[in-house]
Amino acid sequence: MKEQIPIAEAVVADALRQTGITDMGRASIRENAKIVNIIERATGVDFIRMEMGIPGLPAAPMGVQGQIDALKKGVASLYPPIEGIPDVKREASRFVKLFLDIDVSPEGCVPTCGSMQGGMTAFMMTGRCQAGKTHTLFIDPGFPVQKQQHRVLGIPFYTFDVYDFRGDRLREKLESYLKRGDISAIVYSNPNNPSWICLTDKELRIIAELADQYDAIVIEDLAYMGMDFRKDYSKPGQPPFQPTVAKYTDNYILMISGSKIFSYAGERIAFLAISDAVFARRYPDLKRYYASDAFGHEAVYGALYAISSGTSHSAQYALAAMLKAVNDGTYNFVEHISEYREKAHIMKRLFTENGFRIVYDKDEDEPLSDGFYFTISYPGLSGSELLKELLYYGISAIALSICGSDRTEGLRACVSLPQRSQFPAMEQRLRIFRQNHPVK
Repeated sequence: MKEQIPIAEAVVADALRQTGITDMGRASIRENAKIVNIIERATGVDFIRMEMGIPGLPAAPMGVQGQIDALKKGVASLYPPIEGIPDVKREASRFVKLFLDIDVSPEGCVPTCGSMQGGMTAFMMTGRCQAGKTHTLFIDPGFPVQKQQHRVLGIPFYTFDVYDFRGDRLREKLESYLKRGDISAIVYSNPNNPSWICLTDKELRIIAELADQYDAIVIEDLAYMGMDFRKDYSKPGQPPFQPTVAKYTDNYILMISGSKIFSYAGERIAFLAISDAVFARRYPDLKRYYASDAFGHEAVYGALYAISSGTSHSAQYALAAMLKAVNDGTYNFVEHISEYREKAHIMKRLFTENGFRIVYDKDEDEPLSDGFYFTISYPGLSGSELLKELLYYGISAIALSICGSDRTEGLRACVSLPQRSQFPAMEQRLRIFRQNHPVK
């Protein structure tokens, strides 16, 4: 006899009907969130919400104060410089030197409305700078909205799941795509959303060498910078430094966000670090879309200008204040976000003790770090089936299938929103789930 579950089937069915979702495995992150919102309102049951990567920690206080001070000085009435205020450009340049050990001039450090806008800007440039290079290559799994941005822009793309092509095997797999000659950019996140794998220095070097050989720009998403907690990347100017492809090539654009490392997601602030070489490079084919062939100039005054005419004036002051604090060593951002590591360790244990499996579990031969995300599956259930079944138990996640993963049985779980006070309820719900779904 099945033990009682928190959510009635009719309630879940009604939520799916309201949203028009027929296959949970195809539901976007925001659609998953909407389904959960409907069920919570209908039942009063507090979900264990693991579907969205929303920071679960307070925003960095010096950012809040910096933004308040800027607003009091009257910046709300003034358009911001599209290329960024001098303070944020200077501190961003310092930041990439102190924490990644690379040199990017302040000119190439450009604030954006989160890395979402940073990605849109980068894609608008790389997808149009060489007429014969029409495609982007995604090293997946990856953030699904970046592919949606490509669809909106009309830029076609290739994708492959990297998990079976780690280490030396990555070279052959990458080259099988690059030798087609139509790839303008290579995109990945590191640490990876959703799998939490981290590319090694060997793999980053392989990507860099092939990018140089085939003249492709690497777009490296560092939204979770410093969150591979197996090493301490928190000391400015001291090794170890955050691993990056920028150590091995000049063909790169880095996306660095304030959303996770500073818990500043609500103000939508990030920056692009465009290598000096790419910023200065001229691509004649850019004139098909922009006024000049200068990559850096048109990234700012062509693409970014067309999207939003720049980034929130006061949020730029917030980012400058946060970057200055970590650059000066007065604020340890890694220490602040280490709570995610502790919560992931507990949550993974609760799932695995109740019959779940970790889908992506190793970087080559090394166990993955505990961090912002982890991946789960349950024997006998597809990802779509598992996602829907967990709704009856007041637990939400997203399907790996929308992230370009070959592991269609898996889900991505985010650790940020569940509170420690919810862990007893999580444990109870998972225990009931296991009893109601015995593994044969």
